Amino acid sequence: MPLFFNQVMMNYKQFIAVLLCALVLSGCGFKLKKASVLPQELRYLTVTSDDAKSALYRQLKKQLIKAKVDFSDNANGRQANSPQLILNRDKLDRRTLSLFKNGQVAEYELTYHVAYQLIRPGEKLVQQKFELYRTYQDDPNQALAKAKELDIILAEMRLQASDRIIRELSQL
Repeated sequence: MPLFFNQVMMNYKQFIAVLLCALVLSGCGFKLKKASVLPQELRYLTVTSDDAKSALYRQLKKQLIKAKVDFSDNANGRQANSPQLILNRDKLDRRTLSLFKNGQVAEYELTYHVAYQLIRPGEKLVQQKFELYRTYQDDPNQALAKAKELDIILAEMRLQASDRIIRELSQL
């Protein structure tokens, strides 16, 4: 009997703990992050870029497809009165953070600059720009592996940038 009682009390304590956590989280205004839903007026976009072959442009198009947005790639295919999203630039800067004893670079800070505009008929032009930061440790003895790691980091930064653009568009 005491074993059964201990199990019931343990389950009861766990239930109370979960209930208390849920109450505290809901009381402070915490909400689970949901997928960004674009407003109805942005369900059709004309998407252009200064560099139509940039990796960010391709990533943004993939994310827009996932967000169920119909879009045209150029202004010629633009529907009348449809909003236009223009990727002005994306640029990567690299800054040295630390050096090895022999003077070679040990660590970089990568800064990814992104700027875009949203033109909506009859509304004010929206211009946004932001920066994403990452640190990257370099090792000249493992150049090939570090080059691959840098490619992965850049792909993640582009994904973050495209997610952020869509999130910012959903809040307009």
